Amino acid sequence: MTRQALIAGGGLGGLAAALATSRAGWDVRLFERAPAFSEVGAGIQLGPNAVRVLHGWGLEAELARVAAFPHRLQVRDAVSGRELGVLPLGPRAVQKYGAPYVTIHRADLHGLLLEAVQDRGNVWLNLNSALASYADSGPVVTLKTTEGLEIEGDALVGADGLWSRVRELLLNDGPPRVTGHLAYRAMLPQASLPERLRSQQVTVWLAPKLHVVEYPVRGGEWLNVVAIMHGQVTRDLESWDHATHAADLQAALTLTSVPLRDLIHSVTECGAESGGAWRLWGLCDRPPMSGAHQQAQGRVALLGDAAHPMRPYLAQGAGMAIEDAAELGHALGQGLDPAVDVSALLQRYAHNRWPRCARVQAQSMRNGLIFHSGGVLRWGRDASLRLLGERLLDLPWLYQGP
Repeated sequence: MTRQALIAGGGLGGLAAALATSRAGWDVRLFERAPAFSEVGAGIQLGPNAVRVLHGWGLEAELARVAAFPHRLQVRDAVSGRELGVLPLGPRAVQKYGAPYVTIHRADLHGLLLEAVQDRGNVWLNLNSALASYADSGPVVTLKTTEGLEIEGDALVGADGLWSRVRELLLNDGPPRVTGHLAYRAMLPQASLPERLRSQQVTVWLAPKLHVVEYPVRGGEWLNVVAIMHGQVTRDLESWDHATHAADLQAALTLTSVPLRDLIHSVTECGAESGGAWRLWGLCDRPPMSGAHQQAQGRVALLGDAAHPMRPYLAQGAGMAIEDAAELGHALGQGLDPAVDVSALLQRYAHNRWPRCARVQAQSMRNGLIFHSGGVLRWGRDASLRLLGERLLDLPWLYQGP
């Protein structure tokens, strides 16, 4: 008898979970509340730990077609413009970790996962289907949509993001916390920028109370720029995508180096001409997980941002969701026999995932303090990067995978 998994959410985590679970031999029914599958235009970084999973799912060629493969990561002082440290990527990452370091348009990654899922004969995708409630009776779990449709399954996976309805029903632990950090994001064709501002590497600019990251996407033809600074959003936090202007950002960068100010000015000007205006996100997260009970109970499990939303200072939000999906598929692959207890398999999934995800959450918070530091802490950070650059920037515990 074939097992059936119900998945709430059709973002990166939900599609990754659908792919991994279907590859494990389960039937999958995925429910997405939006009328169409789509992703907001933003770039993401994928470490070798996540890329190795995608390669294992047979997506190496598809990834190579749409991603960029930066040759190094450079950290610079945003005020002086001075280089602080460098981490070689490219062939070195492949040699050391078995997979490259990748930068990619979020929509491109979503698209290749969607295509892979649509090629599976045991996955059914449902749009305009928001989860209203569920009931875990023990033998089965029943999902009910806002339209009144009821579906039974052997497991329910909440991959419905930061504002997860599944988490709300499972844990009832309140809304995500507001971090007090704002992310300005822009993406535009590199050909629209002056040649001196085009880049095929990851560059991180550090300044007190803010930092800027730039890297190539779409095969290197586009540049993604993210500036994160302290501040509050006064509008609806649940709105994923805020159109904005860059006046506040440019004011915050007044005392930074000329190259960084030129980059932000050019992105603003060229982006407006090509339709790539800045967009604003208010960043939210949750405290690091404290136990497996926060990732699975009974026949219900959480995945990705629904389980462990994190600050972007380790560039691992998407990576942890992909790792979650791989572990979920591995666990559920052992449950094709009807005699096997699905609840026990989900507990194994949660026990294997929560300590690593909690560590990444905690390290992401710590990195935010270091990135935005001033005074003596900033001086010590810069001195350490100049002395130990590659050793500090390389993260074997993370990039080797779980």
